[in-house]
Amino acid sequence: MSTHLPLVRSVHFHRFVAVRYLTGAHGGEEGRRFLRLIMVIAIGGVAVGVAMLLLALSIVRGFSREIEAKIIGFGAHVQVENIRHAPLPDAEESAAQILALPGVAGIQPVVAEFALLRQSRSSIEGVGLWGTDSLPTYVRAALTDGLPDLATPEGGKPRLIVGQTLATLLGLSVGNEVVIFSTRAVSASGGGGANLFAARPRLKSFEVSGVYETSLADFDETYVFADIGVARNLLSYGSDQVTRLDVTLTDPTKAEAAAREIEAMLGVPVLARSIYTVYRGLFAWIELQESIIPLVIGILMLVAAFNILGTLLMVIMEKTRDIGIFASMGTSRMSLQRLFLSLGLMIGAVGTLAGLLLALGLGLIQMHYGIIPLPAEAYYMTTAPVALHPMDFALISVAAMALTAVAAYLPARAAARVDPVKVIGFR
Repeated sequence: MSTHLPLVRSVHFHRFVAVRYLTGAHGGEEGRRFLRLIMVIAIGGVAVGVAMLLLALSIVRGFSREIEAKIIGFGAHVQVENIRHAPLPDAEESAAQILALPGVAGIQPVVAEFALLRQSRSSIEGVGLWGTDSLPTYVRAALTDGLPDLATPEGGKPRLIVGQTLATLLGLSVGNEVVIFSTRAVSASGGGGANLFAARPRLKSFEVSGVYETSLADFDETYVFADIGVARNLLSYGSDQVTRLDVTLTDPTKAEAAAREIEAMLGVPVLARSIYTVYRGLFAWIELQESIIPLVIGILMLVAAFNILGTLLMVIMEKTRDIGIFASMGTSRMSLQRLFLSLGLMIGAVGTLAGLLLALGLGLIQMHYGIIPLPAEAYYMTTAPVALHPMDFALISVAAMALTAVAAYLPARAAARVDPVKVIGFR
């Protein structure tokens, strides 16, 4: 027993004994096995809680990032159009005024109307014809076949880029010829009855030059891209008319303010809407997922905290005789309290570190190999996206250690109040 006296007097006594308890090296063979088992369970509970929490948070952040990138890739940050659902006149002048505003990075004129695309007599689908100077950056990156060039080759047919869903539906591939019918001029004339049916729609032949896939089913099935000049001619637009102006900002978070500023500057009949307003439904879906995170965090961390609390109470029951011996040798109640508080913090630290490594490993595997598949029609992507943020790892580590300290405090106080006279003979 004398070999333990220097340890009792040492300022590092509580840390030394806590490490011995953590590694299961203290006590008899039966107690050692039991102690190791409950330590592994406690550390495993913290590790799984931290890892699952980080993965859930990373996947939700990944969803938010991917959906936002896809939608903004199609429609920029602010869309400027005519409130009367008519072409926007004086497009060049309006574009110049918008470009002069601070925070505006770029502007893209768009001519877009619904039309009919015919691949054969029996294969006809309604599409959104999207005329633009250049293919949107996101669509360019999502091209799976063909070239992103929209310019009409000399002596050739105008080029058309279609979505993968539409291509599969109509059996289209690069090099196929299709015809697009526009009835805009007919409906815009205001004619009714016989005049409407007697009028002939405008049509034009295109060659499919590319196929893109974004996994946004509504987009991939609907939008086809063509040169803006060809679209103007087919849709009977004037040379300085557009359907809308797509505005890109240097700071996307200021989209709402920029939309209000553009509206105030250009006046009626201009309507400016941020992309978050245009696609409110999709962004509301993302916000719903993110709102669940605090609940998930609370449940997982509380489970881990109760796990540590229960483990420490079992350790105290297992080591009651040791506690009595330490107390009888002069160990203060404060030292005994620090002993079990240190043990709880060590369990939390080891479990948190293991959870961080587990989450990082699984996250990197998912990012590179996509082992978790998703139905694209429901989630707008084929695999679960993961966005690993260092700040998430840091905050969750701090939260886990804080809860560990709180959970360890009550058992530590209980251990400090053990009466050595009553427990020395405990078996």
